[in-house]
Amino acid sequence: MTTPVAADVTAGFEMVVGLEVHVQLKTASKAFCGCSTNFGAPPNQNTCPVCLALPGALPVLNARAVELALRVALGFGFSVNPRSIFARKNYFYPDLPKGYQISQHDKPIAEHGSLDIGLTVNGAPRIVGITRAHMEEDAGKSVHDRYEGATAVDLNRSGVPLVEIVSEPDMRSPEEAGAYLRTLKQILLYLDVSDCNMEEGSLRVDANVSARPFGQVKLGTKCEVKNMNSFSGVEKALAAEFRRQCGVLADGGTVQQQTLLWDGHKNEIRPARSKEGSSDYRYFPEPDLPPLVVTDAELSHVRASLPELPVARRARYSAMTLSDYDVNELTADPATGPYFESVLALHGDAKAVANWVTGEVRATLNETGTTWNAVPLDAPRLSALLDLVRDGVVSSSAAKKIYAQLLASADSPREIAEREGLIQVRDDNALAGWVDAVLSENPAEAARFAAGEKKLQGLLVGLVMKKSQGRADPKLVNQLLSSRASG
Repeated sequence: MTTPVAADVTAGFEMVVGLEVHVQLKTASKAFCGCSTNFGAPPNQNTCPVCLALPGALPVLNARAVELALRVALGFGFSVNPRSIFARKNYFYPDLPKGYQISQHDKPIAEHGSLDIGLTVNGAPRIVGITRAHMEEDAGKSVHDRYEGATAVDLNRSGVPLVEIVSEPDMRSPEEAGAYLRTLKQILLYLDVSDCNMEEGSLRVDANVSARPFGQVKLGTKCEVKNMNSFSGVEKALAAEFRRQCGVLADGGTVQQQTLLWDGHKNEIRPARSKEGSSDYRYFPEPDLPPLVVTDAELSHVRASLPELPVARRARYSAMTLSDYDVNELTADPATGPYFESVLALHGDAKAVANWVTGEVRATLNETGTTWNAVPLDAPRLSALLDLVRDGVVSSSAAKKIYAQLLASADSPREIAEREGLIQVRDDNALAGWVDAVLSENPAEAARFAAGEKKLQGLLVGLVMKKSQGRADPKLVNQLLSSRASG
């Protein structure tokens, strides 16, 4: 008996997704006090009267946090408001000692940005609108597994500066949401405003997702999904919640607005609490902070300090006739490009440098857990090694042996090549001797090759290289065999 295949409950429905991304800014001190933002300190060590909300303690805005927020605004093409307002976002929770969070509401620091997420729809770039970016402070952390039957509160995180980036509901699939997040993170890393470490909470994502019949303009009822600890987790959570909502609608029901939690271990969604909208928070202007005024001169100063962003770097590398793979690999991490370019400036062959940087060097970093900011082989020594290959002094296979020794030696590539006997032999007599030996040891193949079977040339070159222990210059061996065949 054949088991009937269940119809896809999502058929006929369209997913609508908007994302709220909380980005911890890379500052040494908190948003409104001088306490350290260092992660991993003992509980409640990085606190003071301001972040503990003791009576009479007043906030003072961190100027560095403002500068980093402006870098975010300019990096994503936002319009910067010359005058923005801080507001109190009121709610009660054990890890929020003031009973409110200092945020921005009606007048955020930046509005109306956009992001090309690197996908295409009907041949056109997929652009996601970004509603706003606003500054706010983080809440503390509730710890539920420290004590049996009780919840502990760690206020080290309370007051840490954040920028919340709120997208338009422009995404239509988990894949688009994932592409948006990966592109967003890459630009944030290029801007050097955050380490974007999701495991430490430096980048957190909340998703608003709804379902509607295809062709319907009106948005469906949205539900907010939280507790997603990876981009793949976001994609799985969106797919699960969309399927749940489609099931409700397909059965003739009504989706209820609520907040949901993603359980990554069980791959399932579960309810958290109802959410009635932003009016719950009773926003009103923060009386202890003046409006944040950004002058044209300040904005020009920040704009002048912006680095080259991924799109511009990819375009520049593509102009070097590098492959799409090479370009993407070289621009994935902001620190890869400077290393690549420092080697390129010395060696000159972009393709050769790209092959080594994305191959041997990247493999070394992966094996040693090292970052591109601390590559164990400096640019001059790698360039010198590539020069030896280009000039025919050593073969590509020999270069890899030399590279391995360069990582543990202060010797130059040439010194290692000479010591290990890896210099390619270019002497005609020596090469002819190896070729003659191979032909005499393989008479059948030699006869077929002499009779015009050119495809055997690669085999014979390989045998000569083996006979010479990799020291013969393969280019000259090829030339010598070709002359033998034509002679």
